[in-house]
Amino acid sequence: MPLPQEARTIFQGILCAIAVLACLYIAQAIVLPVVLAIVLKLLLQPLVNLLERVRVPKPVGALIALAVLLSVFIGLGMLLSSPAAEWASGLPEAWPQLQQKFAFIKDPVEHLQRTLDQMGVQLGSPAALLSSPVGMVTAVFSGTGTVAAHLLETLLVLFYLLVFGETFLRRLVEVLPTFANKRDAVEISLHIERDLSVYLLTITVINAGVGCATAGVLWLCDVAAPVLWGVVAFCLNFVPILGPFCGIILFLAVGLISMGPVWAALLPAALYFGIHVIEGEIITPMLLANRFTINPVAVILSLIFWYWMWGVPGAILAVPMLAIIKIICDRLRPFRAFGHLLEG
Repeated sequence: MPLPQEARTIFQGILCAIAVLACLYIAQAIVLPVVLAIVLKLLLQPLVNLLERVRVPKPVGALIALAVLLSVFIGLGMLLSSPAAEWASGLPEAWPQLQQKFAFIKDPVEHLQRTLDQMGVQLGSPAALLSSPVGMVTAVFSGTGTVAAHLLETLLVLFYLLVFGETFLRRLVEVLPTFANKRDAVEISLHIERDLSVYLLTITVINAGVGCATAGVLWLCDVAAPVLWGVVAFCLNFVPILGPFCGIILFLAVGLISMGPVWAALLPAALYFGIHVIEGEIITPMLLANRFTINPVAVILSLIFWYWMWGVPGAILAVPMLAIIKIICDRLRPFRAFGHLLEG
C-alpha cells in the first residue's frame, strides 16, 4: 500500500479531483444519463450474455433487454397511475391533518433553525418547505427531471454499451503500452462487470422482496393502494440508510392519514421498520458480505455528496459508483491505500 511521499503529488491529486468533480457538477445534464446507462448496462449484461449463448445476435439481445426494461417501467406506470392519482388528489385535504399531528416537532425545528442562523448556516425556512406538499416533493426529487428529459440519450448509450462495450474494451487494451497494463485493464473491467452485475441483480431481487413484503403488511393493515407503497418501498431501498429512513417517515404519515388512533397509525411504519431490519441485518449481509463490503461511513458520505451533486439519481448511483472506485483503487498500486480506507 504505497503512499505518496511528495507534498506536490498530494496537492496535484487534490486539485485534479476537485477539477473532475467540478466538471461532473457543471456537465450534469450530459454525464448523469451516461453514468446511469453504464450502471443499467451492468444490470442487463447477464441477460444479453444469456441470450448470446442461445445463439441470439448481440444487437437483438440488447433490443430485447431494453424492451424488458421499458416494459417493466411502463407496466408499473400503468398499474400505479390510478392509485397514485387518488392519493395525490386527497393529499391537500390530508395535509393540514398531518401538520396538526406533527405539530410537536415544530418548536424544536424552529429552535434548530435559529441556532443554525446564529452560526451563519443558512438552510432556508423549514416552515415554508413543510407548508406545502408540492414544495417537499420538489425539494426531494430535484435532479430526476434531468434523467427524464434525457431518457432517449440514456437508452441510446445503453444500447451501444450492450452491443459494442467489449469492442471498446478490446481497443483500449490494444493501445496500452505494456503487457502489464493490458492485463490490469482486462482484470479491472472483468472485476467491475462481474461484481457490480452480481451486486445489482442481488440488490434488485432483495428490494423486490422488500416491496412485496411491505405491500403485504400494508394490505393486512387495510391501507389503501398497498401495491403503490410496495413499489415505493422497492425504490427507496436502492438508497441505503437514507432511503429506509425516509420510508419510515413516509409510512408513518400514510398510517396517520389512513388509520384513526395513533397506536394503529404507528403499525405500518413499525412493520416496515421490522422488514428493513430483517433485510438489512440478516438477508443482505448473508448474500453480499463475502463479495461486496464497503465502509458504512464512506457509504453515508457518498450518499450525501452525490445527492447534493445530482439529486435523487445521484443518491441511487452513489453506492455503485463507490464500488467501481474501490475496485479500481484495489487494482491500481498507487491508489491501494485509498481503496483500503473504503474497505468494510
